[in-house]
Amino acid sequence: MTTLLLLSLAALAALAVSLGLRYFPSRRERAVRELLDAADALEARLRLARAEIEAVAGDEGRDPVAAAMREMLRQRLWLRDHGRQASVAQLAEVRASIDEARSRIDQQLNQIEQARAPLA
Repeated sequence: MTTLLLLSLAALAALAVSLGLRYFPSRRERAVRELLDAADALEARLRLARAEIEAVAGDEGRDPVAAAMREMLRQRLWLRDHGRQASVAQLAEVRASIDEARSRIDQQLNQIEQARAPLA
């Protein structure tokens, strides 16, 4: 009876650990997910910025956010190629650079909105 109880408790403990690993991601997994979410948000802002700039300046055959889009692609490729080996600190560094880029885009969008305000 004691052996059966110990085996049952061991099985429950193993199940709890297994479920914990599945439903509570590690710091590294969270960092990767947050980095990808930040990249998605930056891409959305870049697309909005492109549309806003084209609405104000017209489409003169040049893409005003192309460099930022290329940088975002470079970061996504880095994550694909090095993400498995990257430390949490490296992932956080890439995320911070994405957040900084998004902040700069937001500032530029605010300037465009302010410039358009007197026209409306």
